Amino acid sequence: MSYPLHRPRRLRQSPAVRRLVAQTRLHPAQLILPVFVKEEASEPTPIGSMPGVVQHSLDSLEQAAREAVAAGVGGIMVFGVPTSKDAVGSGATDTDGILNVALRRLADTVGDELVVMGDLCLDEFTDHGHCGVLDARGGVDNDATLERYAEMALAQAEAGATVLGLSGMMDGQVGHVRRALDQAGHLDTIVLAYAAKYASGFYGPFREAVSSSLQGDRATYQQDPANFTESLRELRLDLDEGADIVMVKPALPYLDVLAAVAAEATVPVSAYQVSGEYAQIEAAAAHGWIDRDRVALEALTSIHRAGAEQILTYYAAAAARWLS
Repeated sequence: MSYPLHRPRRLRQSPAVRRLVAQTRLHPAQLILPVFVKEEASEPTPIGSMPGVVQHSLDSLEQAAREAVAAGVGGIMVFGVPTSKDAVGSGATDTDGILNVALRRLADTVGDELVVMGDLCLDEFTDHGHCGVLDARGGVDNDATLERYAEMALAQAEAGATVLGLSGMMDGQVGHVRRALDQAGHLDTIVLAYAAKYASGFYGPFREAVSSSLQGDRATYQQDPANFTESLRELRLDLDEGADIVMVKPALPYLDVLAAVAAEATVPVSAYQVSGEYAQIEAAAAHGWIDRDRVALEALTSIHRAGAEQILTYYAAAAARWLS
């Protein structure tokens, strides 16, 4: 019997050998934990469609941040859940609004150990649920929204956020926010641009998490899932406007986009394993159909392999422990 000279299986024969030749190595410091903090909450509130994820109180948020630090997680992205909303999302720029209070508290307590990030979008704060200010016809007014984003950026920077996550997908948002930050002296505040954010059905559980008021969809400003090349156009625009980091969202359904963005970007590339991706894994695991921990880590590894240098994931703290 003859054997081939080259036997790929030689490099798979034991866990030690597989570790030695692994090409993709995920590290806890590359993981970012998205968190929700609810105004006036006295204790965490479970989110039904996202088992294990909660709307935090300020106290439980601080505890979650400390646990993330202990696990070696790299960053924390904060989403606010206000008790009241209005047409222009006033709570987003209120110094005493829940998001800015939470950012200030985290910056004071873990800011030297964990990168504190604020979600810069109006959808959690508007009574109509859209990511911007509406015009007389009910459409999103791009330029009026940019003014609100600039105000929101200054509020978050002054609260102590190191990174601002521009997720609204308004044209010109990166340049407008960057100029506002620089003019106010916030030269070191990092802009994370959601360069490729698709109008996805995978956001459903997130809308429960932020108590969204949205009726309809955001297809007029988020990208069409059928399209690819416009993601690279958006990337180039964001880079030209001064983005420090760029994002692809969702992650797993758009690995082709992520790989293309990573091949072209001249700044770090992030991806967001969104609520629907998380919920799918949790639901299948609850039925005993998959090994939850193994599949979650496999999904994160595939996102990193496709080109994401940082990954926003609700598994951040758990995955960091699995990797240690």
